[in-house]
Amino acid sequence: MSILLSGLYRYPVKSLGGEGLDTMEVGPRGPVDDRHWMVVTPEGRFLTQRELPRMALVRPRIMETGLLLQAPGMFDLEVTADSQETMQVQIWRDTCIARLMNPAADQWLSDFLGIACRLVYLPQEQRRQVDQDYARREDQVGFADGFPFLLISRASLDDLNRRMGRELPMERFRPNLVVEGCEPYAEDTWKRIRIGGIDFRVAKPCSRCVIPTVNPETGEREGNEPLKTLMSYRKEGNNVYFGQNLLHDGQGTLKNGMAVEILE
Repeated sequence: MSILLSGLYRYPVKSLGGEGLDTMEVGPRGPVDDRHWMVVTPEGRFLTQRELPRMALVRPRIMETGLLLQAPGMFDLEVTADSQETMQVQIWRDTCIARLMNPAADQWLSDFLGIACRLVYLPQEQRRQVDQDYARREDQVGFADGFPFLLISRASLDDLNRRMGRELPMERFRPNLVVEGCEPYAEDTWKRIRIGGIDFRVAKPCSRCVIPTVNPETGEREGNEPLKTLMSYRKEGNNVYFGQNLLHDGQGTLKNGMAVEILE
């Protein structure tokens, strides 16, 4: 059975809602416009659904003129970068120089999330290097936790859902690439793959936090699943793993239905 690319997702603003795509452009940082924006405290520390599950309800959309923010009970806001003002921001152990967006976006997000915050953008001239324990010097990433791509197979999710006895959608796990036609967890054994002429290196398994317990439709945390089930068979040391982080060599276009070639 052939392995095919069956799902493409990007997340324009880190930890806000995602977009399902039929076609994805791949640039130096990974999916174009994927986590190029981020919500931070006034002091510049990154914010995520780990502490603010309500962030899942904000739906960013890429427009020709900028970024559109939508959320329940809020007016739609088109966001632009009105100045060249920058600030230093922190994401895990990394610090970056980010560009501030317009104050209206800061107020809109602060009102909806109930916490003072700012919206920032990673300019093209800024480089955030991937952890050199797993990457090459030229590898870079936007505001994703650590790697430009996350891949999960449909079979792996089907197996997890069977073990839980409930159907969680793939969106809970926030992948960029979904593949089907392989055995559950086959992605754990891959080292290099090729899709649409772009080569990918499998860097490391994805260690899961509490975000998959957040229902993206309600913005609320729902108990301890799927982490409880994952801990019963996917735990190594203090971490629970599901999915694989990828690095890419080259740029181009990915489309749903493309063949996935296992190189090693």
